[in-house]
Amino acid sequence: MNKLLVSITASLALLASAPIVAQQSPAPAGESSGYSNPAAAGTQNTDYSDAELKQFIEAQTGVMEVREQYIEKIESADSQQEAQELQMKANDEMVTAIEEVGIDIPTYNAIATAYSSEPKVRNRVDALM
Repeated sequence: MNKLLVSITASLALLASAPIVAQQSPAPAGESSGYSNPAAAGTQNTDYSDAELKQFIEAQTGVMEVREQYIEKIESADSQQEAQELQMKANDEMVTAIEEVGIDIPTYNAIATAYSSEPKVRNRVDALM
């Protein structure tokens, strides 16, 4: 798989999945509802196991397939509402594709962020592909 393609896909998947994380994990009363990404802040341990990185790669393949199925439909939607409905459906399918390989959404998002910002993680993922 082309490294640039994986990087772009990881970024797009991260952006597409972030709203889903907020929808699936409502903050308890009194806590901030903003999405915090420890990997982006440089505070998360990025020492992922090979198994986690392999799951990420497999999930990435599923996310890309879903994205390819929906991108044209979303771009050619007749209304903003239709585009939003298609985006929500695509997001749901992306979440399913990620979870089916045994990785949770926060871990997937953290690895995607680390892939984009941490050469150590990027090199390990690229070596496993």
